[in-house]
Amino acid sequence: MQVIQVDDRPASQAFTVAGRLLFTENFNVPLRNLIEHLFAGWQLTPASLTERTPDIRIRFFCGDRQPDIPDNLNQFEIAGGGQCYTGDDALYLALRGSLVHLSETRPVAVDVWFAELPGPSDPLLATLASFAVCAALRRFGLFDLHSAGVVDPRSEKGVLIVGPSGSGKSTLAMQLALASWDYLSDDELLLGLSDGVVEARGFRRFFAVSNGGQLKHCFEPDVTLGLKRRSQAPAGVVLFVSVNGEVKSEWRKLTQAEGMMRLIRACPWASYDTAVASANLEVLSTLAREAVTFELSAGRDLLQPGYAAELLSQLS
Repeated sequence: MQVIQVDDRPASQAFTVAGRLLFTENFNVPLRNLIEHLFAGWQLTPASLTERTPDIRIRFFCGDRQPDIPDNLNQFEIAGGGQCYTGDDALYLALRGSLVHLSETRPVAVDVWFAELPGPSDPLLATLASFAVCAALRRFGLFDLHSAGVVDPRSEKGVLIVGPSGSGKSTLAMQLALASWDYLSDDELLLGLSDGVVEARGFRRFFAVSNGGQLKHCFEPDVTLGLKRRSQAPAGVVLFVSVNGEVKSEWRKLTQAEGMMRLIRACPWASYDTAVASANLEVLSTLAREAVTFELSAGRDLLQPGYAAELLSQLS
């Protein structure tokens, strides 16, 4: 039988991200430690609990009774075998016996219930916590995209490298960072409109780069290698990347309509999260209209020092 340590006083923390104040509460001591370690790897800035009224409140529970999901909500299946439920004023995510519930209140309230304490390497921990944070940020015009991001040193505009896990995002971002390009993130970005321009912000602080096998090496490039991390940049180029297994890379410029369709496929919450879908689609539409989009079939030549930077300089 697993014994879960519980304290009758919640541990509270505050963070800022993109000008928004995020407040967290956690009663369970082991889960509290896991969440603190997880948040340390994200681009969240610790803040004072008394700084101001928070925009977002997230509470974490472990082993507590979960609420019933209303029967009148729209239901969608998501990656990993989870279920998403949406209505006019609520959003639920059910996955592996655990549950996330977002309420359209002020501040935005998100409750996260873990059925049992996840292991430190269990992806469920990061999946539910990142969903809670990103779902709340969507209420403030910041929309998550599974993408790496770097900054072209000539144009000072962001290059968004979009693709699923294993598509080479981290490897390509690392090659460009080693060629003196600033980086935003290797895995997830937050997109928002600023004076009609799409701004991209990094979400994850560390890189997770494959060594050729299934194991990935995790490190912070600015700390480990002295590379330069940028907090945000206007989006200028979007690359939809995949690995071709060949020596040479190939690329093709996409039309605005092709770019928009691929962005929608890469951002499923633009369809699932109905309460903010219109604003999410507006950001994607602006990005498809203003940025140059390419399909990049990545070959082994991109691993040659300096070649990735040379190629992307031509594309942008």
